[in-house]
Amino acid sequence: MKKIVLQVATFVGALLCYGLVNATETKAPLVPLPSIDDFTNGDGWGVGLGLGVEYESAYEGSDEFELEIDPAGGVQWRTGDHIFFWAGEAIGWRTLAKDAWLFQTSLGYEEGREEGDSEDGRLDGLGESSSGVTFLLEVRHALTEDWRYFLDGRVLTGEIGTLGIFGAGTCLGCQPNGTGWEVGAVATFHDGKLANRDFGVNTQQSIDSGLPETDVDSGYRSTGFNVNYRNYLNESWQVFGEALYEVYGSDVSDSPISRNDYEAEIGVGFIYVF
Repeated sequence: MKKIVLQVATFVGALLCYGLVNATETKAPLVPLPSIDDFTNGDGWGVGLGLGVEYESAYEGSDEFELEIDPAGGVQWRTGDHIFFWAGEAIGWRTLAKDAWLFQTSLGYEEGREEGDSEDGRLDGLGESSSGVTFLLEVRHALTEDWRYFLDGRVLTGEIGTLGIFGAGTCLGCQPNGTGWEVGAVATFHDGKLANRDFGVNTQQSIDSGLPETDVDSGYRSTGFNVNYRNYLNESWQVFGEALYEVYGSDVSDSPISRNDYEAEIGVGFIYVF
């Protein structure tokens, strides 16, 4: 709930400060991929505001699923091949280099898991996992001029630990305006701090919860598959969709916290672009 209130306040505040969009010539988005949004009309300000509905795992390794409504969109300012953005709990910058390299950095906040995330009481005695500020660095490289095939690498690090994501993707029926279908596959790796934050059980937690004490090694975490969709209903309204299926490695799935050896989510939403 705190996350939703913060995001709504962010968007409302941005709208109050938002003036007229620069009346410049319409340009193509920074990158013609459905997963990389660009609400600007070329150079200048861009604001997109909407809602998304997700059906997803209640927490990492959960066999419980929940329906969640989240704000969608963001506030952006573009100059040439650079976009500065504020979306939810993250603020960042992305840029395009030589038409084939996309670089993105952002600062965000990762909330920890709470015992109440399991309605069946499967997290009782584990307490709340750590929360903290995170730094994201992402690099995508186009293998073709139209970005139909690309490689993707991301590192997320901070107080909660470090996660590395490496993969590849393809655009199906994608258009120069950034609409269409995008399909990707990734392998993820984590350090010991993040691994035990999500799936470890320390001595005190073992006493309080009755679960066996568990130490999860750093290394391979999972293999994932994702689908992104974006389209324009008219000049202002966008519809988007996303789906994720992530299969855990044996070290993670053997944790007593993991009730499933996979994580899954599917979502759809609408954004109004001002």
